[in-house]
Amino acid sequence: MNPKTSDLGVNPADEIIRIGPLSVRFLVTGENSSGSVAAFELVVPGALRLAAPAHSHDHYEETIYGMEGLLTWTVDGKPITVGPGQALCIPRGAVHRFDNHGSETVKALCVITPAAIGPAFFRESAAVVNAAAGGPPDRAKLAEIMRRHGLTPAPPPPPA
Repeated sequence: MNPKTSDLGVNPADEIIRIGPLSVRFLVTGENSSGSVAAFELVVPGALRLAAPAHSHDHYEETIYGMEGLLTWTVDGKPITVGPGQALCIPRGAVHRFDNHGSETVKALCVITPAAIGPAFFRESAAVVNAAAGGPPDRAKLAEIMRRHGLTPAPPPPPA
């Protein structure tokens, strides 16, 4: 038997990572794909704004595929709503974030190519967000985690 295929399985990362009210479940990690791709399911409850700062990444593209509900991604200042059956590829270096402006829960598939990020980033971020117990998370700690995992936090927007 080929050693590369002997450990194959469906959904190799069955762990659900809860980041406040969000949840992330990896379907494929870099370890499963020789670093070529990572894919995770993202679930965002209704009326939820992302607690982490907008960010960019220079080492990978992020493609979002809508499965349920509508999720608004703001990419370089442009709002783009992704719904079921629609896909958005966020290029390297583009500053982005997402928000669920609707009342229904959103489910999306996020694909990272190459697999420069994995469950460790989300576990560490979850620890900071969950420690805030519903309050604002420690932005400095989140920014440090982001930088360590290859994401560049965007500066906060100017006051309105």
